[in-house]
Amino acid sequence: MRWHRFVAIIRKETLQIRRDLPSLLITVAMPVLLMLAFGFGVRFDVKHIPVYVYDRAGNQQSQDFLKHFQASEYFHIVKAVDNYPALIEALDAGACRLAIVIPTDFSEQLSVGGLVGVQALVDATDNNTANISLSYSEAIVQTYNQHLRLDWVQRHGGSTLQPPLSIDTRTWFNENLESTANIVPGVIAIIMAVIGSFLTSLTIAREWERGTMEQLVSTPITPLELMVGKLVPYFAIGLFDTALCASLAIWWFEVPFRGQWTVFFLSCTLFLLVVLSLGYVVSVLAKSQLAASQAALIATFLPAYLLSGFLYPIDQMPVVIQAITHLIPARYFMTIIRDVFLKGTPLVYLLDDLLALALFAALLTILATRAFRKKLA
Repeated sequence: MRWHRFVAIIRKETLQIRRDLPSLLITVAMPVLLMLAFGFGVRFDVKHIPVYVYDRAGNQQSQDFLKHFQASEYFHIVKAVDNYPALIEALDAGACRLAIVIPTDFSEQLSVGGLVGVQALVDATDNNTANISLSYSEAIVQTYNQHLRLDWVQRHGGSTLQPPLSIDTRTWFNENLESTANIVPGVIAIIMAVIGSFLTSLTIAREWERGTMEQLVSTPITPLELMVGKLVPYFAIGLFDTALCASLAIWWFEVPFRGQWTVFFLSCTLFLLVVLSLGYVVSVLAKSQLAASQAALIATFLPAYLLSGFLYPIDQMPVVIQAITHLIPARYFMTIIRDVFLKGTPLVYLLDDLLALALFAALLTILATRAFRKKLA
């Protein structure tokens, strides 16, 4: 590989990027917009669930029970109704996600130690919110039951019985159980895949559309020199966008970074090689910028979004789909970047995923080098 030819291609591509203002704006604006859109728009935290109440007992004890719901940050009692049809109408209209019906004999059954059935109606059109609503409701009822047992023991002069088994839970790596800490690091992988493949998918296709391919083919440049010279400017842009996204994640969304920056940028470098090489191959095969950009987005964004573990746990997917995810480079990078951010996982425990990324990078780099042929046909 001749150094002067390699540098000449880098200069040519850099000038092209500077003159192409829309592409230059994409490299800066799109990462920021995607970070803000995913960081603020994608949330799995369910709080302030709207609740309607039909309190048929209407006494102090039933109100005390409802105060446990009102005191929780996960529920918001919107309205109390005085008939069952109004409750059904609120569920149908989507005014509430959870409806609670307290029976007329609520206090009487509690006073004699009887079993009281409190009805909970849940809107299950969103099964995730429905499951979380039921779990939170059961937790509140259990807390209220413990309160009643303690009160009964104190009133009858007995001693409080300690349960034989208790669970002392501690959450690691994401202490507040916030979905942002899980989503935002994954967004960096999505952005790198989209930006890297999208921009490089235009490199060779642009030469065909502008009629400069004949001049390029007539030069003594080798396919390797052309590929490396074309990709170096976009590699620098990719690293800049990665640093920008990481800064937004840490300083704006306050996601903890517990790992080593060397491990982070090593994994980012390997993943950039993968997506840049893939975009270059698409650019060689598609002689239109529109077709190349669409193919690059389909080949990178959809697999990274759906099959990398970004939104859906891989171990919950069907076995066949789990096997397919091993062919998605973003799967390995997603694991690395989350472990580096949240766990601070040492390099030795990430070697398998790093080796997988290195293998993909090597294969796609070889494929990209051989994809270009100095022919006009």
